[in-house]
Parts: sequence; C-alpha cells; structure tokens
Amino acid sequence: MTALHDPNVLPAELPAPQDDGAARHLAGMRLPSLALAATDGSQVDLSQLPGRTVVYVYPRTGVPGQPLPEGWNDIPGARGCTPQSCGFRDHFGELKRLGIARVLGLSTQDSAYQREAVERLHLPFPVLSDERLALARALDLPTFTASGMTLLKRMALIIDEGVISKVFYPVFPPDKNAEEVIAWLRNQQNS
Repeated sequence: MTALHDPNVLPAELPAPQDDGAARHLAGMRLPSLALAATDGSQVDLSQLPGRTVVYVYPRTGVPGQPLPEGWNDIPGARGCTPQSCGFRDHFGELKRLGIARVLGLSTQDSAYQREAVERLHLPFPVLSDERLALARALDLPTFTASGMTLLKRMALIIDEGVISKVFYPVFPPDKNAEEVIAWLRNQQNS
C-alpha cells in the first residue's frame, strides 16, 4: 500500500541527485519562442521576457493526503517540489530586491492542477505548464519517467533577456534552492 504524505515535509535520508551532465548545454542558450500556459490565465513566452527572470523547474507537486507515485522517495531528486516552491515564495521579496524581474515555476503538470497548488501554497507568482513537453524538447531539458509520466528533473534557470545565463543543476536539497539562487545573485553583485 502506498503511504499518504505531507508534501511540506522532506523525509530524512532522501537520495541526492548526481550531476549527470544533462543540463551542461543550457548555459548560454537562447530560449525558443513558444508560449506556455500560466496559472494566471496568460500565455508566457520566456524568450520575450525583458530583464532577469528566475524559472525554477520541478517534477510535480503533490496533493496533501494523496499517495505519491510508486517509488517516488527512492528517485534521486524527485521529492521536494512543495518545499522548493515555498522557498521561492518565502524569498520572493528578496529576489525582487536583488534585481529579479519575475519568478516563475515550471512543471509538466496541467494548469488546472498547478492552479490548485498556487492557491494552496499562496505563491505570489505564476507557474508555467509544459504539459506537452514543447520546451523540454526544444531545450533538451533533463527528464525522468515515474508511473508512466515524463517529468522534468529539478533545476533553476536564470534567464536574461531570453538567454539562459545560469543553471542550478542538480538541486538538492530542494528547500534550499531559492537560497542558493540568492547567494549567486549576491555574489554577482559583489564581483
């Protein structure tokens, strides 16, 4: 029987993802022009966004009280989407003060599913849906398969005027991802 879970809590001793090199090609890439559905009802073309954007990428958010996909906690880097999202929520103001024009989440879940998470977690930014894997294919983003679903591996991207300038991959622990981005931004300001 699959155990129910609390998506806000990271269990101890989760397996850490290893850097498999699957994101090495991303830094310096220009984003393709394609529209992704956002939880606020808009269509977002990452290639056209002015300024500096943080896009944190995650496999899928869980629903409290619902079972996880089979073996989820054993997949390195799979668990922790809710804590990662909450980290960016909690550090949203600081990210803005450090020059981030916008924060966006990205997963392969549909917008209706994502809207529930945005509302439940009180996220002050939209989440984008790559349900058809258009962006994942165009950028050759790292993915994995669980319970028959193709999911994005966790990472964060800094995008400047449509070009990926920094890639955080692999991300572990996921609840510290926003802090890692902030540390990098501060280092950039001081150098």
